[in-house]
Amino acid sequence: MDSLHGAADDEQRRVWAVACAQALGLGGMAVSLGQELVWFSDTTSERLEDLQFVLGQGPGLFLQDEAAVRQVPDLGRVLARQWPQYAAEAGQLGIEALFVWPVHIGAVLVGTMTGYRRTPGPLTPQQSAEGWLVADTLAQHVLNHWPAGSEHGSGPGHAGAVDLHRTEVHQATGVLSEKLRIPLAEALDRLRAQAYTSGMSLTDTAHAVIRRELPR
Repeated sequence: MDSLHGAADDEQRRVWAVACAQALGLGGMAVSLGQELVWFSDTTSERLEDLQFVLGQGPGLFLQDEAAVRQVPDLGRVLARQWPQYAAEAGQLGIEALFVWPVHIGAVLVGTMTGYRRTPGPLTPQQSAEGWLVADTLAQHVLNHWPAGSEHGSGPGHAGAVDLHRTEVHQATGVLSEKLRIPLAEALDRLRAQAYTSGMSLTDTAHAVIRRELPR
C-alpha cells in the first residue's frame, strides 16, 4: 500500500493495480465516489461500473448495510432476479461473482469499491478483511490526489492518480441539454439510453456527442 503514490508511471500503476486485485483473489476492481468513477484496474472493471451507471442496476447501488461487504458469489442465481439487465450484460463479460466494499471518509459513506471474479464462490474471511484495508487506503489516496494535477496525471483509471472519469459525460449532458432545451437530468437519461442501445461505452458515447457524431 505504501507504493501507491501520484508520481508512479503507467507501468508501476498497472503492476500495483493487478497485484492489489490478485491479493484479494479478484480479477479486477474499481472505485466510484458518488457518480464519479475515479479508479479502475482494467477495462472490464470500467465496463461493469459504467453498466451500473447506465442501467441504474447493480450490487454497488443502494447498499443496505454500510458496514458489511456485499457478496454476490453466484451472479446468475442471485442478481438475475434483482437486476436482470445488469446480470445479463455482466454475464456476457464472463463475470460470475461480484463483491462490493463500502468506501468511507470517516463515518460518511462516499462510494464503493467493487471487485469481480470469473469463477463463482464467496470471499474468504481474510480476503474480506483485507478488502477493507484497500478500500480505506484508496479513499484516503483519493482525498489526497483530487483531482490529479497535470504534472503527474496520466488519464483516468490508473492506480496512483485520480482523474474524473466521467468529465466527458457531464460535458455531453450539457451539450444535449442545450441542444434539445431539456433539463440536465433528462439529457443524462438520453445519453445513458444511447449508450445502452448502441452497445458503446458511456464515455465513447459522450465523446461522440461532443464531437457531434451522434443524432441528438
